[in-house]
Amino acid sequence: MATPVSEIAIDSTDLDQIRELARQLRVDSIRASTSAGSGHPTSSMSAADVMAVLVGRHLRYDWDNPGDPANDHLIFSKGHASPLLYAMFKAVGVVSDHELMTGYRRHGQRLQGHPTPILPWVDVATGSLGQGLPDAVGVALAGRFLDRLPYRVWVLCGDSEMAEGSIWEALDKAAYYQLSNLTAIVDVNRLGQRGPTELGWDLDAYARRIEAFGCQALAVDGHDVGAIDEVLAEASRSDRPVVVLARTRKGEGFSETADAEGWHGKPLPPDMAERAIAELGGERHLHVRGPLPPASVQRPAPSAPVEVELPTYSLGAKVATRKAYGEAITVLGARPDVVALDAEVSNSTYSEDFAKAHPDRFFEIFIAEQQLVAAAVGLSVRGYVPFASTFAAFFSRAYDFIRMAAISQANIRLSGSHAGVEIGPDGPSQMALEDLAMMRAVHGSHVLYPSDATSAVKLVELMADLDGVSYLRTTRGAYPVIYGPQESFTVGGSKVLRRSDGDTVTLIGAGVTLHHCLAAADVLAAEGISARVIDLYSVKPVDVVTVADAARATGGRLVVVEDHYPEGGLGSAVLEAVAAAGVQVRLGHLAVRELPGSGTPAELLDAAGIASGHIVEAARALLH
Repeated sequence: MATPVSEIAIDSTDLDQIRELARQLRVDSIRASTSAGSGHPTSSMSAADVMAVLVGRHLRYDWDNPGDPANDHLIFSKGHASPLLYAMFKAVGVVSDHELMTGYRRHGQRLQGHPTPILPWVDVATGSLGQGLPDAVGVALAGRFLDRLPYRVWVLCGDSEMAEGSIWEALDKAAYYQLSNLTAIVDVNRLGQRGPTELGWDLDAYARRIEAFGCQALAVDGHDVGAIDEVLAEASRSDRPVVVLARTRKGEGFSETADAEGWHGKPLPPDMAERAIAELGGERHLHVRGPLPPASVQRPAPSAPVEVELPTYSLGAKVATRKAYGEAITVLGARPDVVALDAEVSNSTYSEDFAKAHPDRFFEIFIAEQQLVAAAVGLSVRGYVPFASTFAAFFSRAYDFIRMAAISQANIRLSGSHAGVEIGPDGPSQMALEDLAMMRAVHGSHVLYPSDATSAVKLVELMADLDGVSYLRTTRGAYPVIYGPQESFTVGGSKVLRRSDGDTVTLIGAGVTLHHCLAAADVLAAEGISARVIDLYSVKPVDVVTVADAARATGGRLVVVEDHYPEGGLGSAVLEAVAAAGVQVRLGHLAVRELPGSGTPAELLDAAGIASGHIVEAARALLH
């Protein structure tokens, strides 16, 4: 390969120099992926002209100050085109050529195979296709309704990901909220991973679908720099969300790869890379800086701390934890950074309380759970504190978005109501029986499961300041308040509600099963059996010390009761805790082990073997 030359600043008003920049982006995409021995150079080469025009002439961004609130946002939904993104970062001068050539896809380096926010110019992690555009909707919602700043959100999509339903959820909500500050650019290069895409180069078919969703479709030759410049300018003037359909050729710029099948995700071998670079005119080290965000834009001042007074509840009063959740986020809404989203069940999750009190910071996402989570991620990019709620079972539909939120290091709060067989007659389609396992498996997550209204509001308050993905499981039915307003709760804590020096067995529950553990303890006490009772409200992280101490004090006899399938929930958390403490236990694990049907909550809890009578039997069994 050619010896590097000195960096040369180019004039972004000169389209010929923008064309040279596009060639550099192609060359550097090839060089980086060949050096790494892996990557997607051909997927990067197809979009190089569009991105050269965008970064040189339309993206208003202060590269020396990525935290400027007025900066535009650029999201590569097509995350596998990371060589192109990193080549752009080199062109603007924030990544060196040395880092590009030695840091791409290497262990311990920040130029990872797909973009992540370890780089300050990257908002969200992408690579799981169909997610960047939904995330961008959240950023655009913040721009239009909350920040009220004139920044634009630009998204590069691949044509293969247009088959993902989440893309169309995003376009639907973008149109519903009239996000004229959002422009998606689809790199229509016709070829996917294994061959042609569903629609190929049929731009008319794409356009009809996009227009049907209420967005504006603009078609352009994705290799005509002048035409690209005009269409991006037109997109910025639109009063609707815009999707630019750029007809391109995969591997463009090198005759051996242009529109050729079989090159997806393959670096060019060194000899082939040398031919490609020569055909593209050799290495370049051009430097470009596009427009800056307007200096006249008023940047928001930091918000002053706000006192929040949580709702209180009388001991013994029956209050559903889902209702307490709605009341808690409503009072937290006194903080201007708190926002709420719901998936058209706000009258069940009680987020409707927030919507009534703070309508300007509530976003109805309707029955689109993937977009619900993505919008929360996008809002968190702008520094907001999003609480997103729906039925707990339906978060499973958005699990990939939750997983990717953790990779994005996003700070989002999820509340799942109507969990377990306790919900009653609706039947198993509505019963979350996997959610604790699902959420515990997310990297860095916090999983909280309150048993009464007081603990619910206290845990919601804690969630507001947690980093990462946090999940609150709430209960449909109303159960007695067992904690006074002065009771304190911690993430990673638990509560010991019954305790004596003569305890011979420990009963551990959370949510509805805690109330059954308390009832079982009363029955056992009448028989002369003293049972310790633990409210394991923090399922992750779990209170290792308290659980281990209880196991030691009661001869290792533990009964864990959960309204959840046996895999991955409360029982798993307890076993991990005692294993970490090196304590041997005899475990009675009561969980939902058969597929439930419809019935009353009492009937279903009993049929599942997790009601108080079954807890009593399990405790007796451990004592014999």
